[in-house]
Amino acid sequence: MGTAFIIILVLGFFILMSSFFTVKQQSSVIIERFGKFHSVRNSGLQLKIPIVDRLAGRVNLKIQQLDVIIETKTKDNVFIKMKVSVQFKVIQEKVYDAFYKLEYPHDQITAYVFDVVRAEVPKLKLDDVFERKDDIAIAVKRELNEAMTTYGYDIINTLVTDIDPDIQVKNAMNRINAADREKTAAEFEAESSRIRIVAKAKAEAESKRLQGQGIADQRREIARGLVESVEVLNNVGINSQEASALIVVTQHYDTLQAIGADANSNLILLPNSPQAGSDMLNNMVASFTASNQVGEMMKKNNKKIEKKPKPIEPQSGYEDDILPETK
Repeated sequence: MGTAFIIILVLGFFILMSSFFTVKQQSSVIIERFGKFHSVRNSGLQLKIPIVDRLAGRVNLKIQQLDVIIETKTKDNVFIKMKVSVQFKVIQEKVYDAFYKLEYPHDQITAYVFDVVRAEVPKLKLDDVFERKDDIAIAVKRELNEAMTTYGYDIINTLVTDIDPDIQVKNAMNRINAADREKTAAEFEAESSRIRIVAKAKAEAESKRLQGQGIADQRREIARGLVESVEVLNNVGINSQEASALIVVTQHYDTLQAIGADANSNLILLPNSPQAGSDMLNNMVASFTASNQVGEMMKKNNKKIEKKPKPIEPQSGYEDDILPETK
């Protein structure tokens, strides 16, 4: 008798303990009574009738993420793999629909993602897919919201996290990018070379201008010095021809002195004997004298031509006046 009481007491304790259960935070529990839906229990300590009620399942109310990898074709016939991440959760007020209406919610979401992506991507070229991936994500979210809300799911966000073209296409794109960058670099190098050439040409032009100005100033000072030298020589009784010849001979000897100052010079001026200087002086004086005489003769001839009288031309009708008297 005592043993039976103990057994009944133990069974009663286990039955009592099985009447209580706990539900974790951000989750819900479906209670069925004799196989039929009875209620939804939220987080906390809950009570059920043993043997009559049972826990049919638990529903996670947290935000979940499903990564879907899709292979599709673009408008320019390039095959790419896209990774779309779908963030979703079960609506707390629609736990019944989420639990009973869909057997495999992940497969359902994957099917919708495939359908939308393969409808949107073939409208775009490869470059546009990279630029407009947000538009694709928005389209996926819109379609999923319209479909999954009915089943108790809320689509929080959709993200296109990866776009992976074929390896040959990526290599071609890298070559195009590299060639474009090389072209840009060549253009910059050409522009830099042009700037250097223009700057060098301007510097050379300025140098030549200054050099020419210096030579002109030098020759002007030389001419002024020669004039002063001729005037000084004229003052001591040397005429202009002799003074000019003397200056030229002096410059000749200055040139010889400058050449002789260079030990490695191999330049020879002919004639270079001491007698040549005297001959050069005499020849120059004779040349200047002859030149002056020719110039004076040409001036006299020009004056004679200007003073020569013109012949008198007979007037018309003069012979007619004389002939009658002669007759």
